[in-house]
Amino acid sequence: MNKTGGQGAGALGEREKAVQSLMGKVRGELLPQLAIRSVNPREPVEVLFVPKPWRLVGAGNYAAVVLHPEEPGKVVKVYAEGRPGLQEEIEVYRRLGRHPAFSECYGAGESFLVLRRLAGVTIYECLRKGIRIPETVIRDIDDALAYARRRGLRPHDVHGKNIMMMDGRGAVVDVSDFLKEEPCIMWSDFKKSYYALYKPLLLLGLTFPIPDGWLNMLRKGYRLIRRRES
Repeated sequence: MNKTGGQGAGALGEREKAVQSLMGKVRGELLPQLAIRSVNPREPVEVLFVPKPWRLVGAGNYAAVVLHPEEPGKVVKVYAEGRPGLQEEIEVYRRLGRHPAFSECYGAGESFLVLRRLAGVTIYECLRKGIRIPETVIRDIDDALAYARRRGLRPHDVHGKNIMMMDGRGAVVDVSDFLKEEPCIMWSDFKKSYYALYKPLLLLGLTFPIPDGWLNMLRKGYRLIRRRES
């Protein structure tokens, strides 16, 4: 038992060293050169420049997510200047703890988080590329959101760009709004569309890529309808 415990402590110590090393690179190499800006809080941030060897992984409404090649199992989420939510997101990850459908926060700085990388393809990309989305993904997301609610959180802004398929299983990529008070029915609406429109096509073996233009029109149309109804 002592030997196993020692090995576990050693592994945690190595991970902590790796996280501290990565945070040093963030402060010394990434932040002084990274150029991002948020023009519209309802649209993804604009990433103007990412210094090498860092690589852009994605961009949300508040932050950009980048990867260093020496730490492929971790990503760094950098909030755009003037965008709130960093401390709230830290609290969300504290409540979530460890769960296979969510990332995990390894460390945080003044404007960034170091997170466990979720490697897969977003549901938005699945639709865009015509990749089959099995029902297990939908069930996994449902189970994960139920788990988050049991931890005192309120899942919010769960849509195609914020959920992911990893080896046929579902994961939630962005939890930054899980402390918001107002109700959100995005996931409920997405599920209705999946079962009413997508699953019947899936049962017939029909999957096809949907062009970016169509997906953007659907996204903006949905937001306009919901805005008018609220």
